Amino acid sequence: MNHPPQSFRLLPGAADSPVILHVPHSSRVIPESVRDGIVLDDRALESELDHITDSHTAEIAAAAVGTAPVTPWRFVNGLSRLVIDPERFPDEREEMLAVGMGAVYTHTTHRDRLRPPGADPQPLIDRYFHTYAQAMTAAVGERLAATGRAVVIDVHSYPTEPLPYELHGHGTRPPICLGTDDFHTPPQLLAHAEKAFAGFGGTGINSPFAGTYVPLKYYGKDQRVSALMIEIRRDTYMSEPGGAAGPGLTALAAALAGLVDALSV
Repeated sequence: MNHPPQSFRLLPGAADSPVILHVPHSSRVIPESVRDGIVLDDRALESELDHITDSHTAEIAAAAVGTAPVTPWRFVNGLSRLVIDPERFPDEREEMLAVGMGAVYTHTTHRDRLRPPGADPQPLIDRYFHTYAQAMTAAVGERLAATGRAVVIDVHSYPTEPLPYELHGHGTRPPICLGTDDFHTPPQLLAHAEKAFAGFGGTGINSPFAGTYVPLKYYGKDQRVSALMIEIRRDTYMSEPGGAAGPGLTALAAALAGLVDALSV
């Protein structure tokens, strides 16, 4: 019997660690039942995965865990964001709906059709999006119960050159983009990140990607949950698009481990 791929994994850290490294976009896995609803041929789909996947970010997070003095928790998406994107709003609040990239994408990075017109997103949202959100909400709740706080660090990457789907691709594209939220990103968290990632040629804030991920149960409501998005420009650690990782991966993992260490005190 063929078992469906695991949708996500919560990898335990130290009992007293408040940090969750969230890796939502690193996988290329698409279940066969979902593949059947995608109109791209295999070659076009592989090309789209090269562009849309935050390749090797799971490896960066794993390497950081291996050297961090206090082991953080990791929540890793096991499926491609072409199945569902767990970081989108599942309703009309999502600005990426304008380019066909809500919780369930209808279009590609180059604004071509990904799914047929009229495709119903609800079955994918019910099967994958809600279960992911519930598990991430529970993981944050467990850190709050154990340590009195939770720090969600989103680990992403982005292409050196803007892609047609980007709504804010005209902005600066620093080696490290830090996405913040007015409610959930305290100044000290941002300062720790700027210090940890200072050695890669510069950091920027909220350009070309802004905001960060907080489960909706806590979003805008509970400041014990802090959050920061780290967007790594891909030329700092890999060949684009979708190529192999290079030596930059180790240095980035060390910087992430340094950030985790600062947040674990």
